[in-house]
Amino acid sequence: MSVYDKPSFESKICAPEQLLQRLGQIARPLVFTNGCFDILHRGHVTYLAQASALGSAMVVALNTDASVRRLGKGNDRPINPLENRAAVMASLESVDLVTWFDEDTPFNLIELIQPEILVKGGDWLPEHIVGSKEVLARGGAVHSIPFLFDTSTTKTLQLIRGE
Repeated sequence: MSVYDKPSFESKICAPEQLLQRLGQIARPLVFTNGCFDILHRGHVTYLAQASALGSAMVVALNTDASVRRLGKGNDRPINPLENRAAVMASLESVDLVTWFDEDTPFNLIELIQPEILVKGGDWLPEHIVGSKEVLARGGAVHSIPFLFDTSTTKTLQLIRGE
């Protein structure tokens, strides 16, 4: 083995079509969250650590680049392409598996994965979280984790741009 092999965290990246096979190796109860995670910051990593602690393993689904653009975050978003965002996300200890979705919402992935715990950030009311009704109907839990830090990718970009 070379000291320059790909880092082991790269194995956490999983194409959506391989999810069912990989999920058999993941501990339950399973936490699911999603987002753009364009420029990772303290708010993101704190939220992800808190979300992960709610279950035995966590899957993070990233919006594809096209999906991010449809969210109206700006013509230059995402700053980092999906493959880079996936690698950074996979490098986090709190994350067990990283995948992606090209639709406007992760509903289809949530139904495929059937997590026991669904999590979003504090700007989402639990009843407005995509897939919440279905997760609750299966006996699962839905959490909206309050923000601890006043950080965001948009604010970071405004600072960089001098806005």
